[in-house]
Amino acid sequence: MKGKVNSYIEELIDKGKVLHFSLIDPDKVGLNSNFANLLEKLYKAGTSAFLVGGTIGVTQSKLEGVLEYMEDFEIPKIIFPSNINVLSPMADAILFMSLLNSDDMYYIVGAQVVGAPLVRQMELEVLPTAYLIIGEGGTAGHVGRVREIPFENSELGAAYAMAAQFLGMQYVYLEAGSGSSRTVSPTMVKYVSKSTNLKVIVGGGIRSPEAAKALCEAGANIIVTGTLLETEPERAIKVIEAVTQFKVVRKDAK
Repeated sequence: MKGKVNSYIEELIDKGKVLHFSLIDPDKVGLNSNFANLLEKLYKAGTSAFLVGGTIGVTQSKLEGVLEYMEDFEIPKIIFPSNINVLSPMADAILFMSLLNSDDMYYIVGAQVVGAPLVRQMELEVLPTAYLIIGEGGTAGHVGRVREIPFENSELGAAYAMAAQFLGMQYVYLEAGSGSSRTVSPTMVKYVSKSTNLKVIVGGGIRSPEAAKALCEAGANIIVTGTLLETEPERAIKVIEAVTQFKVVRKDAK
């Protein structure tokens, strides 16, 4: 699906759908029949894409081992990069991200400069994405040296998102962090959605269909679950179903 991932996402959004991405950390799964069965269940439940990556412990061999298991599924395989080692031509696309609220220039633009020639050589479709850590952001927040955006400061989150749009980005990823005790607030999602024309991705701490639905209602275009897939796969299936069955009601609809 290289070269067609953004079109695929936009087509679903234009149809009034909210997408679900299943985040797979190659360092936390075993490449065995159990993993194959999990992928099959996620696919049948309606997940829209596989997002592959992790903050610590991911090697290219682990990454490609996971991608190989995903080859037979007719949905995009998108890299969620923590660094330039998390790249492979076996994927369809990459969230080409800038961690805008980092205090470290490496995560804002340094890694992107080093990685850009590799992304081009691998012919990965690029999805230009502003990555924003909300709250402490777990391991990603620590490693990325973020200046955290408080959960309650929706105006600040929206201001970062507006800056991302003006810089030409197409996506904004609001990240509460893997295993977070709370989600990004629906209020912040609503502020960001109304303030920009970016496609809004939300992840971290989403553990129930109700929490996912609240984010959908607030204007999220893509919901990401990761830790839940590893710890409670049956509940993760219910979250996927709640997201993919959600229908956006447009204001101009008759």
